Amino acid sequence: MKISADVVLEALKKVNEPDLGKDIVTLGLVSDINILETKISFSVQMKNAAMHARKRMEEACAFAIERSVGKQYSIEVNIQAMKKSEANQNVLPNIKNTIAVVSGKGGVGKSTISANLAVGLAKKGYKVGIVDADIYGPSMPIMFDVLHYRPISRQINKKQVIVPAENYGVKILSIGFFAELDEAVVWRGPMAVKALKQLIFDADWGELDYLIIDTPPGTGDVHLSIVQSLPLTGAIVVTTPQPVALADAKKAIAMFKMDNIKVPVIGLIENMSWFTPKNHPEEKYFIFGEDGGENLAKSLDLQLLGKIPLVESIRQSGDVGRPAVLQQETIVEKYYNDLCDKLILHIDERNAKLDPTKVVGVEYGEPKCSN
Repeated sequence: MKISADVVLEALKKVNEPDLGKDIVTLGLVSDINILETKISFSVQMKNAAMHARKRMEEACAFAIERSVGKQYSIEVNIQAMKKSEANQNVLPNIKNTIAVVSGKGGVGKSTISANLAVGLAKKGYKVGIVDADIYGPSMPIMFDVLHYRPISRQINKKQVIVPAENYGVKILSIGFFAELDEAVVWRGPMAVKALKQLIFDADWGELDYLIIDTPPGTGDVHLSIVQSLPLTGAIVVTTPQPVALADAKKAIAMFKMDNIKVPVIGLIENMSWFTPKNHPEEKYFIFGEDGGENLAKSLDLQLLGKIPLVESIRQSGDVGRPAVLQQETIVEKYYNDLCDKLILHIDERNAKLDPTKVVGVEYGEPKCSN
């Protein structure tokens, strides 16, 4: 009895695309199924269509079909190289939005912003993950009170994946989980990049609405690796109003706007906008200058997503592993909730108006950002 194409597809669900980590049917990589009396032929797209990879895919497909329907058919598999744009669309297909949080310099509160954005989005009912990509100064284990978490692995679709920590409704992975609490992470650039890719691509994230990537300060190997391997929805730039921070923020923005990168900048966040004493909440002291981030956003035609004050309770909350956005019915919670609302709005606008970002081909050392 002649079998149907549905039977073939069901059998091929047992075959994974090795680089994308899901089965070839779910990813929509199987086409042109033709079933004759003694022969089954079809096409399969692969991200890596090198000879050795093609051979393994052909053998895996033939084996899956033989297990399902027997050996009475000869199997012909036509392997095709996946077009770059198609490969981009299938990277982390269960994650709707990937957002890099960046800063031109350290000390502007980028990680605090990242943690509170992640928790704030989770509070609103979204499925959220965060990657601590600040390889040399990971802080998410402290900020999420998961200092002693040690990742385990599980097998999904014949692939070993890392199980993230989870707290406050957010899934968390950090390089800090793989080192002792008082141990320095001393890696050369390629090692750091390899570790970062494992955190992003070899993890059991499940389905996410947002994956927040807390990047290191500056513009370097980690940032280039991210745009080379992951089609970001966009970047968020964090700065203080201080001129020295604004100058470096401009460089970070310039990097993402380069012709060979072209990652949308969703907006800018001005952190430490003013200091408010605990006992005098109505007072504002502009320690780092006034409206610097707002003026920079206007000059570069970017959205100002929000201004966050320098408040003692924000620092205290981060240090005890309970992000400040969890402070119910406080002005701090309101600031962060408003920030999350604007972020959601502008990500939705970006997705409605712009095509998905493509993975870019950037050689290390090539991009140069000017002031």
